[in-house]
Amino acid sequence: MKKRNWLLVLLSTVAAVPLAYAEEAASTAVAPVAGMVRATSTTDVGGQIVQLLLGLLLVIGLIFILAWLARRLQQQLPSGSRDDVIQLLATRPLGQRERLLLVQVGSEQVLLGLTPGSIKTLHVMQEPVATDSKKDTQSVGEFAKRLKQVLRQTDSQDKES
Repeated sequence: MKKRNWLLVLLSTVAAVPLAYAEEAASTAVAPVAGMVRATSTTDVGGQIVQLLLGLLLVIGLIFILAWLARRLQQQLPSGSRDDVIQLLATRPLGQRERLLLVQVGSEQVLLGLTPGSIKTLHVMQEPVATDSKKDTQSVGEFAKRLKQVLRQTDSQDKES
């Protein structure tokens, strides 16, 4: 809704500028010369508007290019390795924007509650919880193998028919 309002304000000011120059030129110029002054001032204003719009498009394009570049660079940065001091061991969504996080800091494990407005420590584990990360990667690997098998079967059935 706000974008529409800004667009209306921008369009109304852009449309009002040539009219203001035309009225000013008509009131100060002599009748035969008024048409010539009005034409030159409108052309100048039209050129300025085109220049303004092209500059605006250039700035908006530059913003999009920089955002795309920032995302690409962020994806290519080396992610944390298993030798990091802080590791995210597990996460469990509780709602659309709330979740539980099990984080290991050094030799201590901490259960955190994450909401859009805050992060709270819920519990510091006296004994570390055993997590089996190999089991997770094995199940993902098994799922990927099974998915490939199903896709191959559907491809072969499609080719036969």
